[in-house]
Amino acid sequence: MKNPPLPNLDDLRVFVHVTQRSSFAAAAVDLGMSPAFITKRVKALESAVGAKLLIRTTRRVTVTEDGERTYLWAQKILDDVDHLFDDISAKRKAPRGTLRISSSFGFGRNIVAPAISALAQRYPALMIRFEVFDRLVDVGAEGFDLDIRIGDEIAPHHIARKLAPNYRVLCASDAYLKRAGMPRSLADLPNHDCLIIKERDHPFGVWRLRGPAGDESVKVRGQLSTNHGEIAVQWAVEGRGILLRSMWDVKPLLDSGQLRQILPGYAQEANVWAVYPERLEASAKIKVCIEWLQRHLPADRLHELPNPSRKPRR
Repeated sequence: MKNPPLPNLDDLRVFVHVTQRSSFAAAAVDLGMSPAFITKRVKALESAVGAKLLIRTTRRVTVTEDGERTYLWAQKILDDVDHLFDDISAKRKAPRGTLRISSSFGFGRNIVAPAISALAQRYPALMIRFEVFDRLVDVGAEGFDLDIRIGDEIAPHHIARKLAPNYRVLCASDAYLKRAGMPRSLADLPNHDCLIIKERDHPFGVWRLRGPAGDESVKVRGQLSTNHGEIAVQWAVEGRGILLRSMWDVKPLLDSGQLRQILPGYAQEANVWAVYPERLEASAKIKVCIEWLQRHLPADRLHELPNPSRKPRR
């Protein structure tokens, strides 16, 4: 009796990506393929397993009961294949395969991207896909292997490795301070124009800082808000308000005098972490990437929180 054909691994990867994105079009963009080709591969997989896996309408993609079971098996099969190559490449000390990495806009572009470029040059068999977002990424659910993020609040179902220290400070330009006055305490901030960033883990309009009395929160407001930190920094330089921003970004501006740190007794700890799903804990390519980033992120742009009173929350 002739055995039925086994599902193609590439078809499994396409199906997993469509399921994670709930969209044929979005998966096509992510994978650099045409929507027609994505549809063809999903149909080929459905033919191989003998079941309808996805129901596609003009508005959404719904996963069938058979599709949910196939998705779980596909993830396990693809993970096992990746681990096979990981195990072999680890013995050769030459990681290979695809590594999907995400990060935030400004930090990803300015700090992470150069280190990843050097990593790719060092390991030519490693295929790296790097994407930046203005929101927090669920690495496992969205198909990423590694998220490089700033901030110490990390979901318990993820594994995190600290890459570098970092903290955020309050700052403003001399032009703004001349016009609006120097804040003397956190209680003064609600009466100032604050530049609010809705970026990844930032709670909108709430600044949580550590000061002489421990952790404190203040609700701030302002005429200008954005989801892009680099825009907020430019507004601060232009004298439009007070900014809470990471030292990796504003330290050169503080050194040059374009910005001035205010309320220097207050700061927000926001270290740099590599976050990845538990299923990738034994991955050799993840280990190599993390060790590389720990060595190659620019030390002159990342700084320890002065006199931290306690360890960061995990």
